Amino acid sequence: MRPKVILFGDSITEESFTNGGWGAALADHFSRTADVVLRGYSGYNTRWALKVAARALDGVCEDGEWPLALTVFFGANDASIHDRSSGFQHVPLDEYQSNLRSILSFFKERWPTTVIVLITPPPIDEDGRLRNPFGDDPSGLPERTNDSAGAYAKACIAVAAASNIPVIDIWSKMQQFSGWEKSFLRDGLHFTALGNKILFEEVVKKLEERGISVDTLPVDLPLISEIDPKDPLKAFEK
Repeated sequence: MRPKVILFGDSITEESFTNGGWGAALADHFSRTADVVLRGYSGYNTRWALKVAARALDGVCEDGEWPLALTVFFGANDASIHDRSSGFQHVPLDEYQSNLRSILSFFKERWPTTVIVLITPPPIDEDGRLRNPFGDDPSGLPERTNDSAGAYAKACIAVAAASNIPVIDIWSKMQQFSGWEKSFLRDGLHFTALGNKILFEEVVKKLEERGISVDTLPVDLPLISEIDPKDPLKAFEK
């Protein structure tokens, strides 16, 4: 049975298997060593994710089987400004942290050996959100701001540190590059191909730090280089 890497998150996870997506890149990266399983839910915040976590992951693993790794990527919707068009998705900062802790506890209890990686919400290009608004907002202001996303990113990092869980600070990572607003975000929130590449590389790096890599995982069935042209079936007798 191939080990599994599960991606649990909001729309940025749901879209990760599109062309150029970070999830699709992970599936390609682990193509002969692990199955990458997508569980992304557009628009969801941590309040909703906590409510559906058991249902969302039901049947992903057989009884007695634990995933190799799990990414948990929520916060972009929690950080929506409460009195603007996405206010129904907003979750207060302290509840966001509490929800993250509860989600982590749920998975740790269910799969004690699974490597869990938290991912902070990404930065927000406010100009991009104004050009691609969610609903009508009479205020004329973006429904998300980079300052709010940054506060939730810091809160996510704090939860990871207190829980001894690895974390990817994608909010800070993307902003290290000049022109990140348009290079990495296609609508001020969701990722371009370059944005997906940045996150893919960070996930691979974080998994490798925890001993999970294509070099350490066994390959599923014999490679073509291991098959004797004069006696091909011999390779499958092992």
